[in-house]
Amino acid sequence: MHPVIRSPFTFTIAAVVLSTQLTACGPVIVGGAAAAGVVAADRRTSGTFLEDQSIELKTKNAIVDNIGAANIDVSVTSFNRNVLLTGQALDEATRTKAETVAKTIENVRTITNEITVEPKNTFTQNNNDGYVTSKVKGRMLKENRFPANYVKVVTESGVVYLMGLVTAQEAEAAVEIARGTDGVQKVVKVFEYIEE
Repeated sequence: MHPVIRSPFTFTIAAVVLSTQLTACGPVIVGGAAAAGVVAADRRTSGTFLEDQSIELKTKNAIVDNIGAANIDVSVTSFNRNVLLTGQALDEATRTKAETVAKTIENVRTITNEITVEPKNTFTQNNNDGYVTSKVKGRMLKENRFPANYVKVVTESGVVYLMGLVTAQEAEAAVEIARGTDGVQKVVKVFEYIEE
């Protein structure tokens, strides 16, 4: 039997090939690294960043459990424990109940309820909203007027919501960029302001 010669190059190739085969594990590893990068470029502490993710999940689950998925299509975004509710509700009572449920979630500081009373968005509308968000974020990166990770962009039915811990100047720049992006019908500020 011939000895096997292993070089660092061989191990690198093997690791790359193996990572392409472990599709279930790949996103977890890459996602963890990406999350670490996002936290490093974020004004929130790492604990608050993780708490925001937990708030989003808990709030969404609580709303759907209490109201039922047939009656509401809700998106929950939390930034520095300030919660934004977007989506569509069957009626005003359902819209109000979603906010009431969100208020029961631990560590939530404020709630901005932007759920509308209308039929649920179509798959195409949701895709368009995702495209608008990516265009706004892309312009923020390109114009480089502030670190793009300082501002969270959420789009619902062509309305762009801007969240983050920002200075007044950063907020103004973010709004200007969003307003100048094709497909944006309206811009709503949900910022928390900090001193310059």
